[in-house]
Amino acid sequence: MSEKTENPRILIFNVNWLGDVLFSSAAIRNIRRNFPKSYIACVIPSRCYPVLKDNPYLDEVIIFDEHDRHKGILEKMNFVSLLKKKQFDKVFLLHRSFSRALICRLAGIKQLIGHYTKKRAFLLTHKIFPPKKDSLHRIDYYLDIIEKSGLRVEDRYLDFFVSHEDQEHVDSFFKKNSLSDKDLVIALNPGGNWVPKRWPPEYWAALADKLISQTGAKVIITGSISDLLLAGQIKERMRETPLTGCGVFNLKQLGALAKKVDLFITADTGPLHIANAVGAKKIIAIFGPTAQKVTGPFPSTNVVILQKDTGCRIPCYKVNCPDSHCMRAVTPDDVLAQVKQIFNPRRETP
Repeated sequence: MSEKTENPRILIFNVNWLGDVLFSSAAIRNIRRNFPKSYIACVIPSRCYPVLKDNPYLDEVIIFDEHDRHKGILEKMNFVSLLKKKQFDKVFLLHRSFSRALICRLAGIKQLIGHYTKKRAFLLTHKIFPPKKDSLHRIDYYLDIIEKSGLRVEDRYLDFFVSHEDQEHVDSFFKKNSLSDKDLVIALNPGGNWVPKRWPPEYWAALADKLISQTGAKVIITGSISDLLLAGQIKERMRETPLTGCGVFNLKQLGALAKKVDLFITADTGPLHIANAVGAKKIIAIFGPTAQKVTGPFPSTNVVILQKDTGCRIPCYKVNCPDSHCMRAVTPDDVLAQVKQIFNPRRETP
């Protein structure tokens, strides 16, 4: 057997969303275990780059922005040329799209491995018949491709790597805001790309007020720069004064923050899984339209999931839901009760 056969050059064409890319980290690690000496690269959109930055199981991360820098036909063909020059032998298509399979075929990659769809079946050399929709957790959905292609799958946990510098940035924030190890520090993550999964701003405000007044907690509102408006909407509804971390931490630093705080409270969004991947001390996750069995945190030993049966079908993909009833069903008092169960009552103020 030639070295080329034993150690093929491997491409992983990943999915588009932060949480899903994080879910795919288990597949990436298991591919590396099967090909310890191969050159392995992964294609992701630029917004997801921090998820895989410093991942030791990859030799290269390649950016493909289908709706931005690679939007036009010419730009896509230039991307095909880039892949062609890298001479990959096989690609694992974690994304189900036709265009990505076509790009890989045009790039001369001989083995295309991915879930079967009618449109791209003729492009795949290894057709993996997909499981029934929403029958598997997203982690297992991506591992399904790996396992059914004949590779060994050993585990299914997530990877997210933070550096010493990331932790130092968080430590500096704590010092600047006079936060000490004696404080009960709680981070709230109110944002999220998908609006139906967001908890109402007035709920976040009510919860933050109760956390500060009833438990003496120091509350940090986290998020990206784009969440500053949301953070402002929450703060203007509050009587107490939280700390604002929106735009202060990048994704890696957010992971370091989640690891340092006493409690991380969030909806079902990417930062939930980042917090879980880095081993956050305790997490409360507020679920509404999504199903725990499909996108819930894994492992869930340090996570409390709050979700109520409102009679709606779960998972629900109704983007224009008029009232977000499932999210509103979980109240600030529901979350506060869980917080009080988690922490020693003696930490509460009279």
